[in-house]
Amino acid sequence: MNETVNETVDKTVNEAVPAPEQRLVMPKLAPEFYQAMVALDRASRQGLDPVLAELVKVHASMINGCAFCIDMHAADARKNGEQDHRLLSLPAWRETPWFTARERAALALTESITLLTQGHVPDAVYAEAAAHFDQAELAQLIALITVINAWNRIGVSTRMSPAAK
Repeated sequence: MNETVNETVDKTVNEAVPAPEQRLVMPKLAPEFYQAMVALDRASRQGLDPVLAELVKVHASMINGCAFCIDMHAADARKNGEQDHRLLSLPAWRETPWFTARERAALALTESITLLTQGHVPDAVYAEAAAHFDQAELAQLIALITVINAWNRIGVSTRMSPAAK
């Protein structure tokens, strides 16, 4: 009996599971809105370090469970020179030595804005971010976090999924 179970497991372990069917395609069905989101996304990144921006996007996407955005922004982060061990450590960033004080402040702010229902943005989190970013950068960081959260909500609600690799 164990051999039969093991054979069944061995046959299914490496089989790809199809992604859930996408519910709708926003660019096709709401093109003006979609183009506005693309413009917002472009505007939100202005003046921010691309590696930091991708870390923030991946982290928010992990919190929100958006597989499409995790996949896309992790790939973009790697293209910008980010290392896999840092990307994989994002859910436990407080427990690692990999992130700078500036990155930690951005990640903490990302969590607070993304998880608003868990206590809003505490003054200490905001003050720490303000200590590492000038006002213009902080405004851009808040814009970036806001936009990736909007993209995550689009991705999750429409069931966008990453392409099979």
